[in-house]
Amino acid sequence: MASYFIETRTLSSGELRYRTTVIEKENGKIIHRENKTFKKKALAKTFGVKRVAEIELDGAPSKRTTASLGELLGMYMNDRDLWETTGRTKKYVIQMLRDCDISKVESNRLQTKDLIQHCRNRRGAGATPATTYHDIAYLRSVMKKSKPVFGIDANYNIFDEAVPILIDMKLVGKSQRRTRRPTENELDKLREGLTARQNYRPNGKTRIPFIDILDFSILTCMRIGEVCALRWDDLNEEHKTILVRDRKDPRKKEGNHMIVPLLGESFDIISRQNKSSDLIFPYNPRSVSAGFQRVRNDLGISDLRYHDLRREGASRLFEKGYSIEEVAQVTGHRNLNILWQVYTQLFPHKLHEKFN
Repeated sequence: MASYFIETRTLSSGELRYRTTVIEKENGKIIHRENKTFKKKALAKTFGVKRVAEIELDGAPSKRTTASLGELLGMYMNDRDLWETTGRTKKYVIQMLRDCDISKVESNRLQTKDLIQHCRNRRGAGATPATTYHDIAYLRSVMKKSKPVFGIDANYNIFDEAVPILIDMKLVGKSQRRTRRPTENELDKLREGLTARQNYRPNGKTRIPFIDILDFSILTCMRIGEVCALRWDDLNEEHKTILVRDRKDPRKKEGNHMIVPLLGESFDIISRQNKSSDLIFPYNPRSVSAGFQRVRNDLGISDLRYHDLRREGASRLFEKGYSIEEVAQVTGHRNLNILWQVYTQLFPHKLHEKFN
């Protein structure tokens, strides 16, 4: 028998969200569970009533060999082993896809024309081909796991036919290579703005050393998530190196640890941090990047992301004369082509200094 219940939670902004959970039990055991979150309680209730009626009529997806893509995405989200190992971007896309028209298509009846229409709808909503490419890639990933994990038939092979057509129609595509580096003037302004921000602590908020983290990010070419995960136990003061745990690698999600040299002033920056925590920079990486973005926006600096500091650091190392293999030891790149093509943007006028 199917039933539903609604939970209310409050966001940090004070807004309310209503989460509807639908379950079906058989002999006292839950055989199916799915949930969805809404901004309005009335919508949450409508969804619960509708899904209970559908399950009573058609049976729970766990008893069927086919399901709508929306149901399939819900199964993926409710599988703890799958969802907890899913990246933040993929989670966002999967949640978004559940609200799209394509979610109504049966998993074993998906056709190329359905994907074309979805991409056209996304384009009409302002999504770029690179953004829509994530929709297609992540939907394919979920559908590929459908049969072995959930016993649901899904013709994921349709993507072999659809993707080349979507590319030819320019409905999907790869993102353009970024070349953005901050100028010295922009960095000076950012330091001034971040200094004011780190000295202003309303309501006793934690003081984040934005300047140290900014300079450290450039010197070490680390992602902000890596910076905020560094541990004192992993610091080698004698060799001036540190172990960076679980560095991002598309081929290896966990255990990709790497010893990184602390070049220039980066070791001094670490040395002056308080040892009040196991972490060297015990701050939420989202809070750090949010503070950076607010200062950047207030200064009117356009098209500069925190991740661009990684490119800035790598480019500076090349300009100092380090080889690509040596720079990769700092950035953690296994693929040297990616390092050179994506994370390097040399300033032509710097060649004069090297020549002299």
